[in-house]
Amino acid sequence: MKFFTGRVVKRAILLFSCLLLLLASVCCAKDYDQLFTDANDAMAQGDLPAAIALLKKVEFEKGDESGAFVRSRMQIARLQFALKDMEQASSAAKEVLAVYPDNSEALNFLASVKQEQTPRYQVFIQDCLRFLPQLLKGAVMTITLVVCIILISPIGGLLIALGRISTFKPVSGLCWFFIWLFRGTPLLLQLFFIYYGLPSLGITFKPFTAAILGLGLNYSAYLGEIIRGGIQSIEHGQMEAAKAIGMSYWQAMRRVIIPQTYKRLMPPIGNEFIALIKDTALVSTIAMVELMRSADQMFNAYFNVTALILAALIYLLFTTIFTFVFEKIEVRAGIYENR
Repeated sequence: MKFFTGRVVKRAILLFSCLLLLLASVCCAKDYDQLFTDANDAMAQGDLPAAIALLKKVEFEKGDESGAFVRSRMQIARLQFALKDMEQASSAAKEVLAVYPDNSEALNFLASVKQEQTPRYQVFIQDCLRFLPQLLKGAVMTITLVVCIILISPIGGLLIALGRISTFKPVSGLCWFFIWLFRGTPLLLQLFFIYYGLPSLGITFKPFTAAILGLGLNYSAYLGEIIRGGIQSIEHGQMEAAKAIGMSYWQAMRRVIIPQTYKRLMPPIGNEFIALIKDTALVSTIAMVELMRSADQMFNAYFNVTALILAALIYLLFTTIFTFVFEKIEVRAGIYENR
């Protein structure tokens, strides 16, 4: 009987001890909840040192399922970071790692602190080295598009200009309609129609083909009007003189009229091709991975404005080179007029 009574007493004492520990942990958790509430109130009032002092009262306890200690130390780390005290911020994060070495939040925070302490020029250089390879791949695609359009659109523009000034009304009307359509609608809409709209009619193009087609048609329309204006700016007597010596209409156009338009056409055509470099950014909307799309993808992935700055610098480099080249061509085309 005594043995039975002793066992009951021991179990009662053990149960009572467990209840005391449970009550203590509950009270402690409530106190910590109050500490976090007071710390939030202090932060709302802008008193960050007071909030830090309150959060430091949270101590580490084994079996802390609520994660109060980790929460408090990481909040302290963020507040110290806001106060630009990187040493104390790192110290708070390291307290967490001393207990939980694999805590990803603390590890990522220390990496952010290290990056913040790195000089800005070093960060910029690192970002450039990280972004440039992908941007240069996109730049190659941009230049490929520009070169293709430079080869295609002048030929298309010349044919449209000749058709526009033709005395054969159906051809002249068709060329007028072409110019009216492609100059009167946005280039982006034209690209969307070619890539997304034509498949509903059973006509499907790959992104590169759709980009070449859209840009080629649009710039052919603009160049057609520019070339037409250049041709009609030549005195009518030039054509009459060419016919007087036995030339046909097409011989006169090829040997007399068109060669005289070169100097007059260079400035507006140069402007169009410089604008073309920037307009290639629109093909990023039809899944073409060129310079603008590459920059946009990296900015969305890293939220780093350096990618956009580098893309802008590459565009400026391209436009500068093209401006210089067309100025030289303009001088060369007018070499005989300048004598």
